[in-house]
Amino acid sequence: MSSSPPAQPFTDPKAAEESASVVEAKLGTGRQIFVDDTKFQDELRTRGFGEKEDAHYVLKPYEALYLIQTKRLLLDGKPDMTFDSLFEIQSKSDKNLMTKFLVYRDLRSRGYVAKEGFGFGNDFRVYERGEWEKKPAKYVIFGINEGTNLPATELAQAVEQIERMGKEAVIAVIERRGEVIYYKASRMRFVDNKHAKK
Repeated sequence: MSSSPPAQPFTDPKAAEESASVVEAKLGTGRQIFVDDTKFQDELRTRGFGEKEDAHYVLKPYEALYLIQTKRLLLDGKPDMTFDSLFEIQSKSDKNLMTKFLVYRDLRSRGYVAKEGFGFGNDFRVYERGEWEKKPAKYVIFGINEGTNLPATELAQAVEQIERMGKEAVIAVIERRGEVIYYKASRMRFVDNKHAKK
């Protein structure tokens, strides 16, 4: 991914995130996280969090976890709804939630906006800095835990589909200590060597 500064030079993503207000949300019976207040909805949309689903504005579990961890989300009006308690509730329906959260948190801390991916597993559409709502996502990043066995054919198919969409494929490997390392992936074509001796 690009290490260039944000497209808007006077906008520091970390400073903007820190100056955001505390958002109030509700945990629905189906574990969905709803934001009812339109002021909060507008603020979240501007910063690349959540999206409209039917008549509701909904946060993904990893987004809510990130906002709770950064002390910018109050769930059900309960200050005691901590990261751990929300994680325990949400992980019952998503065994890969920690992987998604670690990649999401790392991307947000670097100033990128990440949205739900295209169904390649733990994947995100990632927008170049300063391009959220201005240009399509540039990357598709999918996370895997260190030591995970991933068949080469499965990886090759995912990379091929991502490239067909005009995006750059990036693999985010989560190390055992929780650090995230990114690897750009692309297809490689081997040409027949007509001069090889048989």
